[in-house]
Amino acid sequence: MSIQEEPSSPPAQLDRSDVRVSHADGMAASLSAFAARVRAGDLGALPVVVGLVIIWSVFGFLNPVFFSADNLTNLLFDSSTTGVIALGIVCVLMLGQIDLSVGSISGFSSALFGTLWVNQGWPVLGAIAVALLMGALIGVVYTILFNRIGMPSFVATLAGLLAILGLQLYVLGPSGSINLPYDSMLVDFGQTMVISSPWSYLLALLPGIVMMLTGLRTRARRQAVNLSAPSVAALALRAVAVTLLLEAVVAYLGQSRGVPLMFGLFVALAVVMDYAFKRTRWGRSMHAVGGNREAARRAGINVDMIFASAFMLCAALAALGGVLAAARLAAASQQAGSGDVNLNAIAAAVIGGTSLFGGRGSAYAAVLGIIVIQSIASGLTLLNLSSSLRFMITGGVLAIAVIVDSLARRSRMSNGRA
Repeated sequence: MSIQEEPSSPPAQLDRSDVRVSHADGMAASLSAFAARVRAGDLGALPVVVGLVIIWSVFGFLNPVFFSADNLTNLLFDSSTTGVIALGIVCVLMLGQIDLSVGSISGFSSALFGTLWVNQGWPVLGAIAVALLMGALIGVVYTILFNRIGMPSFVATLAGLLAILGLQLYVLGPSGSINLPYDSMLVDFGQTMVISSPWSYLLALLPGIVMMLTGLRTRARRQAVNLSAPSVAALALRAVAVTLLLEAVVAYLGQSRGVPLMFGLFVALAVVMDYAFKRTRWGRSMHAVGGNREAARRAGINVDMIFASAFMLCAALAALGGVLAAARLAAASQQAGSGDVNLNAIAAAVIGGTSLFGGRGSAYAAVLGIIVIQSIASGLTLLNLSSSLRFMITGGVLAIAVIVDSLARRSRMSNGRA
């Protein structure tokens, strides 16, 4: 007597059902994890993104020209110079320190660069190299004052602000300004050069690809030790969303001049620094020293060297920002680095999400923060409102960013004690 087997469901249907359930569970787990991080005080870039959406919505409603491709292209050009300086500020803020002299350093470097290139006839690359080297040497001086003498960074860099401003005026001499050759490639770089359309579309694909590959690698590592991991569908959805957004931005800016090459340099520097912060021993040491200096020292980290690298990198990036500002304005003058350059660079890093208490920060904070500040300036200019409002609004946004950071820090500490 033979026994007939019950017919079973087609294997293919079972596999597809399992995949759908797995994807749904994975995406639900990702959303739950995100909500848990927010409740724990790990807000990431969420506050600044929400703030940017509000700012753009208000200015776009009051003046539709704000969203024009020409205006957004100019916004990216103007964001690049101070944004590079803000990248250096992120380094010192991560250690719980400050550099008040970045504006003076940028003005001095532009004056030195202009003098060497225009007045002394140096090659442009040689003049840039000397300007960056002088910036790094200023960082060395701050390191000695901080590590060897114990002078607080606030006092050391405040003294540097005044001294370097004097150097700037001395280098410029009686004329007070140096005009750069308007037909030079450097001035074209600061005012007109854009990334070609094919390259722009190609580069816009890279962030999504990198997000997908790093996400898959992290997922594999977590699964290998039996930890929860996001689904492939959730990773793919995030990567596709970022890619579509960037491609849309490139297409829209292409209606005007396109994506500024100087902004591309700024973003490239942010990408390199973000990799250094997250994937290198130096970056992990930066977070450790900023979180608890004494604990980092006992763990074998060379704390003095970490502080030295932060001050030197901050000053060198401020010098680079000064050279880019000179290219943008086609001149080096007594006004370079003055005014609100110093404050905007610091505000950009803080508004973008870098903690004033140390231990937390991201290179992308400088990108987001400077876009917020420049958006406020651009919107108020289009509305023909006075600069006094720009200072008040920027100050209010900065205060809100610090309040959010303080509350998030308190929440993290509370959850840590629990």
